[in-house]
Amino acid sequence: MKIVRLSTSHVPKVAALMASSPLLRRYAVTVREARASLAEARRVGDVLLVAVDQEVVGFAWVITSRALDESAYLRLLLVAEDRQSGGIGAALLDAAERIARTRGARHLVLLVTKTNRRARAFYERHGYRHVGELPRFVRPTIDEALYAKDLRPSR
Repeated sequence: MKIVRLSTSHVPKVAALMASSPLLRRYAVTVREARASLAEARRVGDVLLVAVDQEVVGFAWVITSRALDESAYLRLLLVAEDRQSGGIGAALLDAAERIARTRGARHLVLLVTKTNRRARAFYERHGYRHVGELPRFVRPTIDEALYAKDLRPSR
């Protein structure tokens, strides 16, 4: 498996992966909306990473604006349903953290659906700490949990 930057040829596959995700269906993501979001992300220079193993098996989207005390934002980390728990998410997260760090981010922050225990445990295993709740922040029927990781070298 390789982690590469999203190319034009990856867009249809990533958009389909996004639209087929049970998580993103809760947010009403369609293939058309996913393609439009990816186009906008590419236009503004967001970091879009793809995990490829014969086909697209995962995706990470990082916004490195360095808001909130120079934090980057992990907007999305997604692994194909049939490829979860195989290290793809960890590899994408590691690559996202490295890029955020090289772009000057001191922290990486992310939102997780509050009821998504599996994702919350995943991020906690990778050094993220729960810093708060954001009820109905993204959608009026979904509560989010805010997580953050310090990317600075240990002192």
